[in-house]
Order: sequence, then structure tokens, then C-alpha cells
Amino acid sequence: MKNLKMKAARAEKDWSQQELAARVGVSRQTINAIEKGDYNPTIKLCIAICKALDRTLDDLFWTEK
Repeated sequence: MKNLKMKAARAEKDWSQQELAARVGVSRQTINAIEKGDYNPTIKLCIAICKALDRTLDDLFWTEK
């Protein structure tokens, strides 16, 4: 499942995938894979992304049924 919430939060900060990746210590390809739904990040990475984007885990990673 695509992570459009994360992509939107990144876009609100006007950050590229590369910029977010550098801030959380992963590759741009990892951020791309998360946004496309091809990679399920660890909780540690989820928390780092949330902190960087000033969002909660629920904001970015909780899916509604």
C-alpha cells in the first residue's frame, strides 16, 4: 500500500526524497520504496521519519480499514 501520508508530509516541508533520506540516515531509494509501498520500514525508522516530519506514528503509518 502506498504511503501517500508520508509523501504529503514531506511535500509540505518542500523536501525531496533525498533530503528526508539524509535527515533519517537512509538512502533515497529507501524513502522511495516506503512511499511506493514496496518496503515496510522498521519501527526505529518509522519513528525517525515521524520526528523529521513533525508527525506521529498514527499520522503517517496507521491505515484506516
